[in-house]
Amino acid sequence: MDRAQQGPRARYREQTRAEIKDVALRQLAEGGGTALALTRIAKEMGLSGPALYRYFTSRDDLLNALIRDAYDDAAAAMARAAVRSAKGSRGVRGRLHDLAEAYRAWAIAEPHRYLLIQGAPVPGYVAPADTLERARAVLGPFLPLFATGNPGPAVASTVDEMTAWLAADGTVGAWVARYAPEAAGAPAGEPRAASALAGAVLAWTQLHGSVSLEVAGQFAGMAHRGGTLLGAHMEMLADAFGLE
Repeated sequence: MDRAQQGPRARYREQTRAEIKDVALRQLAEGGGTALALTRIAKEMGLSGPALYRYFTSRDDLLNALIRDAYDDAAAAMARAAVRSAKGSRGVRGRLHDLAEAYRAWAIAEPHRYLLIQGAPVPGYVAPADTLERARAVLGPFLPLFATGNPGPAVASTVDEMTAWLAADGTVGAWVARYAPEAAGAPAGEPRAASALAGAVLAWTQLHGSVSLEVAGQFAGMAHRGGTLLGAHMEMLADAFGLE
C-alpha cells in the first residue's frame, strides 16, 4: 500500500519502525552487531521496553529487518549499476569492472551495513531463510556477463562443479534463468549456465575478500588502493573466462 493511502496509525507505526532502525544502525556503526541492544534503543527514543516490543518483538526481529534492508539496498545499487553499464560501450569486461566498483562503492558508503551482512556473524543469531534470495539478487547482475564467456583451463574444475550444482538444485537453475535466460536456454553441451554460475560465485569470493579487507581498514599502510586491487582481481577473472 502506498504511504499516502495508509491511515494515521499505520503511518505512525511505519515512521516509528524507521526511527528504531536508524538508532540501531547508529549502534552498529559504533560497536558492531554485538552492540545492538533494544533497551538502549528504547532509552534513546524515550520509549519503554514494552512499547518498543510492539514494533520489533526481539533483537533478532530487528536484525532481520536491518539485514533485509541492507541486502535490498545493495541489490538495488547493483541493479542500477548494471543498467548504467549496459547503456555504455565498454564491452563485457568493462561491465564487470563497473559492477565490481559499484559493489565496492556501496560497501564503503555503508560500512556498518556491509559488515552486518558480510562480516563476522552476530553470536546467537541465525538469519532468516529469505536472506538467501536477497543475497542472490546482489550477485544476479554478474550472471549474464559470465554467460558470454569462454571458460579456460584455470576455471574448468569450478565450471564442472557448477554443472553438478545446477543439476542437483533447481533453485540455483531458476536463479541463473532469471538473470541470464540466454544461458538457461542454451543448447545442450554449451556450458553457459555453468559458466555464468561459476563466474558469479568466483566474482563474489574476490569481491568479498578484497572489499571486506578494505572496509575493515586492513589495507592501511600497504601503499595501494582497494579499487586498484579489486580491478586487478576482476582482470584476472575476465581473462580466466575469456570475457571481451
